[in-house]
Amino acid sequence: MSWSRLGRVRVLAVTALSLPFLAACGGESDSKETGTAEKSTADGTGSLVVYSGRSEELIAPLLKDMEKATGAKVEVRYGDSAELAAQLLEEGDRTKADLFFSQDAGALGALGANGRLAELPQKSLDEVDQVFRAEDGTWVGVSGRARVIAYNADKVKDAPVSVDELTEPKWKGKVAYAPTNASFQAFVTGMRVMKGDDATRTWLKDFKANDPQVLEKNGAVLDAVDAGEAELGLINHYYWYEKAAEVGEDKLNAKLSFPTKGDPGALVNVAGVGILKGTDAGATAQKAVDFLLSQQAQTYFADETHEYPLAAGVAGNSELPALDSIGTPEIDLSKLESLDVTLEMLQEAGMV
Repeated sequence: MSWSRLGRVRVLAVTALSLPFLAACGGESDSKETGTAEKSTADGTGSLVVYSGRSEELIAPLLKDMEKATGAKVEVRYGDSAELAAQLLEEGDRTKADLFFSQDAGALGALGANGRLAELPQKSLDEVDQVFRAEDGTWVGVSGRARVIAYNADKVKDAPVSVDELTEPKWKGKVAYAPTNASFQAFVTGMRVMKGDDATRTWLKDFKANDPQVLEKNGAVLDAVDAGEAELGLINHYYWYEKAAEVGEDKLNAKLSFPTKGDPGALVNVAGVGILKGTDAGATAQKAVDFLLSQQAQTYFADETHEYPLAAGVAGNSELPALDSIGTPEIDLSKLESLDVTLEMLQEAGMV
């Protein structure tokens, strides 16, 4: 299955909506209806078109600062990272996009594998540990988020430290998760990269047989654990820290277990950026990349989104465990691009 088809599969599996490829392929679209950004000048020197898999609510303030840093008008098309990657592959050289800001490494890996991203300068790549950037230099991570196991401290005394434990009979019906969420699907893809398809298929089968509670979003999973409706939940770390900042840590019954080093459940995925090959705003796009790796932007991720800053020398949020203390599996995050296989596997398991 190609990544252009993956956009459609994901929409069918997750949202039951159709991806608006026709407007993009036709080259003429009403930006108010489709959200497609248009160049403000013919040669693109006065604007920077960003396709963003990160939500407007999350990063709009940061992109305003990006305008000041680059001196260009930033025009944004927001959407699901997988769908936008598929869209960019469909558009090919016709795309108006200059920069792809992805929610996860897999979508960036797909574009890199298909030759749609330009190689970044080594100076930019060296800002980030090689674990969190493309081996071929076509994208770089700008913030990280760790997978964790949330648990209700009133009901669970010894929290699991491996996702393998979640298939044990004692957790039957007590684990909440969001199978249509992109982060869960990236975790499953990471397990496939680490352990292979057969082992992952077995884990999915055993996990599904343990009757987990299906919810729509990570936030709902955390709420269920906190309320005692589920004893355990699979989420990203920052959901808990956002909730703690909102209501107070002492008001939360939910706590976090960071899986042991090398466990698939310890995956640290990244949001990252890549410059579209052939863009006529390459210099401006590079300024945008450098801005996202700057102290200003990295501090925004640490303080406002409770993610891990990835640029060297930038301190993370002091409330979080240090990034180097998390035993993230050492895998090439670009290989998370095989999401189409993961979706087929989840469908076979009856999860999506």
